[in-house]
Amino acid sequence: MNKKSEKIDDLIKEALSKEEAEFYDALEEQNLFQKIGETFKGKTGWLVIFMNLMNLIFFVLFVYCCIQFFKTDETNALIKWTAAGFLCWSFMAFIKLYVWMQMNKNDILRELKRLELQVSILSKK
Repeated sequence: MNKKSEKIDDLIKEALSKEEAEFYDALEEQNLFQKIGETFKGKTGWLVIFMNLMNLIFFVLFVYCCIQFFKTDETNALIKWTAAGFLCWSFMAFIKLYVWMQMNKNDILRELKRLELQVSILSKK
């Protein structure tokens, strides 16, 4: 299956002009670190930066809650520190889920751009 898709990519590149071929190459599959870096760009880049800062703050609070949990002997305090730790952990999970959804959205947009490029090439012929 992979060789078949490579053949198709080669055929598409042959049919493109130089500028279109460069644009098509820019739409290639990215590795994980490139996908993470891509989330910091664009219109919502500031939001991803803010959410990562909040993730760091919630991690520090989670560690603090764990330390306080092991320091206390009272049952009520144990329950409170456990609940606070669970909330911090949940917020961290939700923030990470948001970033992964942004990465998925960027992948889908990249594939849509590739399809648009292919459709425009076919419409010229």
